[in-house]
Amino acid sequence: MNRHSNTVNTGGGAADSYAADRRRILVIEDDPDISRLLQINLADIAFEVDVAGNGLDGLERARREDYCMIVLDLMLPGLDGLEICRRLRGNAKSTPILMLTARSSEFDRVLGLELGADDYLAKPFSVKELQARIRAILRRVEPARQAEDGDERIRCRSLAIDVASRSVTVADAAVELTAREFDLLLHFARHPGRVYSRQQLLDHVWGYSHSGYEHTVNSHINRLRKKIEPSPEQPQFIETVWGVGYRFREARERNAE
Repeated sequence: MNRHSNTVNTGGGAADSYAADRRRILVIEDDPDISRLLQINLADIAFEVDVAGNGLDGLERARREDYCMIVLDLMLPGLDGLEICRRLRGNAKSTPILMLTARSSEFDRVLGLELGADDYLAKPFSVKELQARIRAILRRVEPARQAEDGDERIRCRSLAIDVASRSVTVADAAVELTAREFDLLLHFARHPGRVYSRQQLLDHVWGYSHSGYEHTVNSHINRLRKKIEPSPEQPQFIETVWGVGYRFREARERNAE
């Protein structure tokens, strides 16, 4: 496998993670050829890469270290990628996750997205596309790269969103959201009263078409409601418009200080 091979054709598992200040990525990969390929090509775009050879070691590192990106393969020894994703999100770990899969079934991709992965990439994949996906996710989560946001703050009753710090509070209590959950909430809050279909939310928030993945929107909204709604069964913020989609209730304040 040469240094700048553009396509990964072998199977295996990978989880990738980096800290914004040190640009660190954790690769959880049982195939040494793939992990080496990822190390080289991510180093080419100025990332420091850590590697774990199995799911249990990768989960421990992801929990212990302050990575800002995880590239997570489904097929791993010890603990599979879906379970790693489930445990990280269950522990309110909001590190962005890019999921890699060699499986032909889309069920696992949908399940990964519903468990909280921010994006997925199917094998064989182009290294250039992998780099582009990582950059796209980071543009959404790095405040310093979002000059247009400025010091925007949005408040709707007890809910407050600070765009620059990508932080959310409800009744002055901090709420831990994944990168995708934050993007979804911010999109709603910036367009109060407007009804969005599931496909429109996929297009606007996920950044490109995920046709056929509409149930992923439902899963993300259900998780959001559990985190921000005083009573998820009677939501105050994100309402269901039956037969159409969802909308964010009006009555908010926007500040730019």
